[in-house]
Amino acid sequence: MASSSQPKDSAKTKRRKRDPEGRMALGEHLAELRNRLMWCAGTVLVMSIVGWFLYEWVLGHLQAPIQLAKEEYGLENLSVNFKSAGAPLNVKLQISAYIGLILSAPMFLYQVWSFVMPGLHKNERRYALGFFGAAIPLFFVGTAAGYWVMLKAVPILLSFTPAEASNVIDFADYLRLWIKTMLAFGIAFLMPVVLVLLNFLGILPGKTMLKAWRWVTFLCFCFTAVMVPTPDPFTMIFMALPMVGLYFAAVLIGIIRDKRRKETEDDGLADDEASVIDDAPEDVDGPSSLDDDEDAPRRTRRS
Repeated sequence: MASSSQPKDSAKTKRRKRDPEGRMALGEHLAELRNRLMWCAGTVLVMSIVGWFLYEWVLGHLQAPIQLAKEEYGLENLSVNFKSAGAPLNVKLQISAYIGLILSAPMFLYQVWSFVMPGLHKNERRYALGFFGAAIPLFFVGTAAGYWVMLKAVPILLSFTPAEASNVIDFADYLRLWIKTMLAFGIAFLMPVVLVLLNFLGILPGKTMLKAWRWVTFLCFCFTAVMVPTPDPFTMIFMALPMVGLYFAAVLIGIIRDKRRKETEDDGLADDEASVIDDAPEDVDGPSSLDDDEDAPRRTRRS
């Protein structure tokens, strides 16, 4: 019995033994990636079930601009259309899946961070944590801005419908317009974080980003002018200023980071390298006799 259990114990010990530097074989990396993807897929499935019960609430918010267009412009012939018998179920499944993806964002963040963290240095972990910590809130702020834009844009677009005509809106196309607009603003609000990440990786200096400020400002206003089809310029300015402000914040962070990197390079140290402290003891001369030094002139005089 002892001889048969000894190989099993040694096999367990061998399997649990890890590389002292934290390195893993390719098969172990793939196995860990598979497990984390399964956790993410399971979370999306559970949150999609939650989204199934939130469908009516989300559907009411999506149809709010249409109701607003009816009230403001007197367009009573507006209606939402489903092209086929299975279209309502398909739309409900799509909205539930979108809700599941949004609610699963914290789990995606945790799994990505847990997968890449063992292979990063201490300073790289701070950069990655700061990137993820800033990217998720900015993305949600951008999607909220896209939702606000749709609330303003849809009634204005529907106002061009003639009073005697009817406008039958295909809900599948209407939903795609919502998703594209919210994703566009979410990605636009992520661009400053990407610029900061490229700067921290040493790819894009802060002064280079600053040189393109005119073009970036122009593109931000062009983007909002296209995505916010409202007649007043104040809405366009209101949506463009946050993106321009985030860009200049990224430039400021990049310039400060470049200055610190230059000071570190002047010291001859890497970002994750500690300075060497010379703590070796030095030889100290022995104490001299004060009496001998004072008597020396006296003995010379006597002589």
